[in-house]
Amino acid sequence: MKKYLFSFGIVSILSVSILFPAKTLASWAYSFVVWDGYVYVITNETVNEVDEEIGHVTKYSDREGTYSGNFSNFFPKGTKYYSIVGVSTDEAISVEDGNGAYIKANRSGEYAGNKNDRWTVSFTIIIVWILIFVIIAIMGIYFTNKRRG
Repeated sequence: MKKYLFSFGIVSILSVSILFPAKTLASWAYSFVVWDGYVYVITNETVNEVDEEIGHVTKYSDREGTYSGNFSNFFPKGTKYYSIVGVSTDEAISVEDGNGAYIKANRSGEYAGNKNDRWTVSFTIIIVWILIFVIIAIMGIYFTNKRRG
């Protein structure tokens, strides 16, 4: 009986660790914002002439991971993005710093977190649940047969 409880405990711990992995703090090399599917790296350069508001931070996190929307690892949710007078948004945007100043953010490339990651995560969760169900079913059959035999 103790042997079965030990096996069940190990399977339970493994299942919980798969379903709820520990998140680690991010160790990003730079501060950034994501706008319109692209990463913009925050600089130390201030912007004097902003044009129109083009968006805002919809998700802030200092934890590793990929997030959808206008994500930032530095600025809080609600921080506004602006276009810069005379500069294409393909090159740079301006981010309000919360103190009335505008900071330049240079575009560095596409943000990987916006490419169908929701489907990948959903599919992974479904597979994990199926595996857990199969493991529990196999253990139930095994323990039932052990009791009878």
